[in-house]
Amino acid sequence: QVQLVESGGGLVQAGGSLRLSCAASGSIFSIYKMGWYRQAPGKQRESVAIIFNGGNTNLADAVKGRFTISRDNATNTVYLQMNSLKPEDTANYYCNANVWDSKFTYLEVWGQGTLVTVSS
Repeated sequence: QVQLVESGGGLVQAGGSLRLSCAASGSIFSIYKMGWYRQAPGKQRESVAIIFNGGNTNLADAVKGRFTISRDNATNTVYLQMNSLKPEDTANYYCNANVWDSKFTYLEVWGQGTLVTVSS
């Protein structure tokens, strides 16, 4: 079984910064990619940032230049550094990982979500 535990959400004023963390644990053999998605009230969940095993990243156009995704392979932890936050960044942020577990089963795993609220 593989679990993702997120931390770092909260309330911040527009222009401020937050850093989200997500640690993967359990019977992990290898992680293909980890990333962050977000869902605002009344909207569909959308991809924010993804980092692949080799270090390549994909960022949504809406956050390019403001958000940075990074990963610590030694601890299976992914970080999302969010700068210059805007009210439209307000959403529940979910960590996501695609992994092979110890039985070489390919899994997609989601965290429980962490709320980010940006006040104007």
